Amino acid sequence: MAAETIYLGGGCFWCTEAVFDRVRGIVDVQSGYANGHLDHPSYDDICTGQTGHAEVVKLEFDPAVISLRDVLLIFFGTHDPTTLNRQGNDVGTQYRSAIFTTDAQQTAEAQALLQEMQNEKAFDAPMVTQIEPLTNYWPAEDYHQDYFLQHPGQGYCAFVVGPKVQKFQKAFSRWLKD
Repeated sequence: MAAETIYLGGGCFWCTEAVFDRVRGIVDVQSGYANGHLDHPSYDDICTGQTGHAEVVKLEFDPAVISLRDVLLIFFGTHDPTTLNRQGNDVGTQYRSAIFTTDAQQTAEAQALLQEMQNEKAFDAPMVTQIEPLTNYWPAEDYHQDYFLQHPGQGYCAFVVGPKVQKFQKAFSRWLKD
């Protein structure tokens, strides 16, 4: 079966990329910007909060190895889907919790899982994750790609990204790449 693609915004893309780089069944991860109104935005543009883009990762995954449901469970389990336009100290619409889908089946599956988690009260607060079709995507600058891998000792990586990776490794150990 061919790989599927979905775009996930879980705050800073360095964190989300670092988690999904370690997931079995993920074919490729790329940091970028989705669903804004400016063509070819730069990181500086995004940081203004005026472009409408979310920081996302473009995930290509093999559904024969990992289901979309499991991809989304990892996504929800490694960021806070209850905080509007922020993750920790990262504040702004670019850091919103969002799922940008590529077809109606993905949209339906994401909406069903979100509703299921809301009904089960999976979090102490209501989930604010947006689910909408992808309208545009722009890859982030080269220096953002594989950032945690290249800079594990950098302050943000050591104190923010590293703990998210550790949380993934503990909570989702069965999905760790060999």
